[in-house]
Amino acid sequence: MDEQALMGLNPNADACYRQRALAYFEQLKESLDGWEVCAQALAKGVYSDDHVKFFCFQVLEHQIKFRHGSLTAAQQQLIRDTLMKWLQAQLMNVHPEKPFIRNKAAQVLALTFVMEYLTLWPKFFFDILNLVGLNPNGVDIYLRTLMAIDAEVVDRDILHSPEETRRNTLIKDSMRGQCIPALVESWFQILQTYQHTHSELTCQCLEVVGAYVSWIDLNLIANDRFVNLLLSQMSMEELREEACDCLFEIVNKGMDPVDKTKLVESLCQVLQSAGFFNIEQEEDVDFLAKFSRLVNGMGQSLVLSWTKLSKMGDVKVSAEALRAVEAKVPLMLQLLIHEDDDISANIVGFCYDYLHVLKQLPALNEQQKTNVEAIMLAVMNKLKYDDEYNFENEGEDEAMFVEYRKQLKMLLDRLAQVSPELLLEAVHRVFNATMQNWQTVQFMEVEVAIRLLYMLGEALPASHGAHFSGDTTKTSTLQSMMRTLVSCGVSEYQHSSVTLEFFETAVRYDKFFLVEPQHIPSVLMAFLDHRGLRHSSPKVRSRVAYLFSRFIKTLHKHMNAFIEDILSRIQDLLELAPPENGFPALLSSDDQLFMFETAGVLIVNGESPAERKQALMRSLLTPLMEAFRMLLAKLPQEAGDERQAVLADCLSHAVGFASRTSKVFSNKQTVKQCGCSEVYLDCLQTFLPALSCPVQRGPLRSAVRSFLHRMIICLEEEVLPFIPAASQHMLKDCEPRDLQEFIPLVSQITAKFKNQVSPFLQEIFMPLVMAIFEVLSRPAEENDQTAALEKQMLRRSYFTFIQTIASSGMNEVMASQGAENIERVLFTIIQGAVDFPDPIAQKTCFIILSRLVELWGGKDGLVGFPDFIYKHIVPACFMAPLKPTFDLSDAQTVLTLSECTLTLHMIHLKRGPECIQFLQEYLPSLQVSAEITQVTDTHLLPSGSATAFNLIYPLNWKT
Repeated sequence: MDEQALMGLNPNADACYRQRALAYFEQLKESLDGWEVCAQALAKGVYSDDHVKFFCFQVLEHQIKFRHGSLTAAQQQLIRDTLMKWLQAQLMNVHPEKPFIRNKAAQVLALTFVMEYLTLWPKFFFDILNLVGLNPNGVDIYLRTLMAIDAEVVDRDILHSPEETRRNTLIKDSMRGQCIPALVESWFQILQTYQHTHSELTCQCLEVVGAYVSWIDLNLIANDRFVNLLLSQMSMEELREEACDCLFEIVNKGMDPVDKTKLVESLCQVLQSAGFFNIEQEEDVDFLAKFSRLVNGMGQSLVLSWTKLSKMGDVKVSAEALRAVEAKVPLMLQLLIHEDDDISANIVGFCYDYLHVLKQLPALNEQQKTNVEAIMLAVMNKLKYDDEYNFENEGEDEAMFVEYRKQLKMLLDRLAQVSPELLLEAVHRVFNATMQNWQTVQFMEVEVAIRLLYMLGEALPASHGAHFSGDTTKTSTLQSMMRTLVSCGVSEYQHSSVTLEFFETAVRYDKFFLVEPQHIPSVLMAFLDHRGLRHSSPKVRSRVAYLFSRFIKTLHKHMNAFIEDILSRIQDLLELAPPENGFPALLSSDDQLFMFETAGVLIVNGESPAERKQALMRSLLTPLMEAFRMLLAKLPQEAGDERQAVLADCLSHAVGFASRTSKVFSNKQTVKQCGCSEVYLDCLQTFLPALSCPVQRGPLRSAVRSFLHRMIICLEEEVLPFIPAASQHMLKDCEPRDLQEFIPLVSQITAKFKNQVSPFLQEIFMPLVMAIFEVLSRPAEENDQTAALEKQMLRRSYFTFIQTIASSGMNEVMASQGAENIERVLFTIIQGAVDFPDPIAQKTCFIILSRLVELWGGKDGLVGFPDFIYKHIVPACFMAPLKPTFDLSDAQTVLTLSECTLTLHMIHLKRGPECIQFLQEYLPSLQVSAEITQVTDTHLLPSGSATAFNLIYPLNWKT
């Protein structure tokens, strides 16, 4: 072997050596007999370097995986001999090979097994077992090989081709008939021999049993000899967790429901007799987590058996299965309430399934009701935070508890389905008891009491949140709890979790305040003071800003008396925070968006006259405008890019805040009706100069463009005088993204105002088109996927713009551009329909062409357009589907084809027999088959319908 190349296998080798090693590896892989050198090196133990050994196994692996079928019988025998000689050498090794080498050897053995077991090496396992016996080094390789075979043949998580799946099924069938009993016997001997002396090997063997039990005869494992051995190992500290997992796999095996019930019951009996059900005496939480998973598996298996037996109508046997399920409930409850959340989480599945069983029963007996209550109490108790939960810096442990809480919520929802009255009563009892003494109770108790009230909102659903109408028991109980919540003073509790839960619950049940509006002032104060928007925790302030906006939106009709007081109290929270003041803002810019929206809701929905609304809106937005002017003047003077970006960000926020306030207007409360048009026109005049700012154009243009979109909706015709100048600025020095975002603005104006903006569109049409052409023609690197995608999206936007103009009946916009410009635009549409493999753009282009034919294709149409139809549009309808990229298995392409036919149909409608005559002359030039010509004669000529045109597009045109 190339010794210098082998030096490059060391991870610390120089790059040139590593490169040489890689090249040598490829050379040996591709060589027809180079692998034999590696085989000899392994068989004779030539190299002591671990990386070289691994390298040799890799070369061998490649031959077996990709070239096994082309090897001669002698070469295949050489592979078998090599592996067995290497394995034999391991039996003598004082120091076993490193785990990564043993794993690679096991993979190569497994690959050889898969390739040869059914044909060349049926004695594979017997040869290995005879060789290794109970030698620990040999047993280790044997067990690793079994797990590698499981990965290749059995593991359902690995995708296999249909051919591989058939092969794997044959392998398993053959193994069942030939060697599985011998394998099981070897496992028993290994477990028995090494359970006291070699825990690692024993655990490996238990893992193998667990992996194979799903597809072998269960009687080979589920017998007294094997189960007693597993139970004894469940008492051994180093083996018990793996033994537990092995029993779980046995229980999890798919089988007849009656047999499964018997298996689980016998296993439970043995476990109980051995004292494993006395979990309060067990201190090993890692083992208990595994044991909880085992009990969960047993419980779920029994529930599944009951479900199947119930469907079969076997009343007696299904009743026995139900009794078996219920007998496990005390143990389930012990595990569910365990202080360790992992142990508790592992039993939730069984608990959930048990409740599902109860839900299906016609009525609950007393014991079942007791069980339901016990589960409720367990869930309520386990929902509590512990002292170690870090609310200000949540990490992995906190995330795991949040997930665990979600599981408990599922149980609570299921409890509500089984017995809603019982749940409501239990929550009421816990809530009242806690709220009476909230000042002296720990935070987790108070938080969970409020949390339970909050969770009832989903557990006992009501249409559109109408929890306070309908069922009097439910409404009166919820109303009573809400009254207690807002009046007992618990909002003063000094813990962020309690504070957040208070506001979350107040907003979830905001319709309570429609029933008892006298509580609104006290809750408003909680939102506005140190408990809410002024809380010391940024996390609480942020969430409260959002919740406050929801609260105000729901209850705006009840806010009239408080509007100006609220606006006054939140005034400092509405200030634009300039980056140079050095003080951290109470709210982030995202939070401030909610505050501006809240202010807007209060102003617009108040009962004040329009003059007062205008004054309030002006006082809200004037500080924004003043700050904007000041910052915009400073921006070009800033030297550093980072500083400029910070100021541009602040300016964008100002525009965003003003835009957010406009979202509160509606058809019933328009900007004009509220007298606020002048305020927003002032905003427009303030913001538009940002479009001509020489720096940070991207973010500023984007912000102003979004504001213009809003103003087109809100101000309607009043916005039109501002559009030409704004457009002119936005078309200067454009990037693809700028244009792509500007086109929807022009399309919005076109669709909304139509003929009103015709002069503006006529003026801007060619500058916009030329700007698009200029950007599309810019050179880009061949492999620049981002640039290619940007151009594709811009091209789509361009065609959509042309479609909007054509569809709005504003043909004069294009007609007025002069013959040369019109022709240039038309050619881009033909190009888009035929040359670009983008079915979305192609479909749009054919829609445009069809519309233009409708507008200009008649006798009174645009001069010269009929010639364009026959020279370019008709050929486009046929050339596009002939392109190799025209993929009819793609849904968008099928839609494009449909638009092709509609375009031809429109040409026929407009040009009549002249069109048919042209097609009779044109189609033969495409060298289409005689069949197509026949279709044209028999279907197209008589009917000229769109359906008939479809018939001339079969999958294979050419003769």
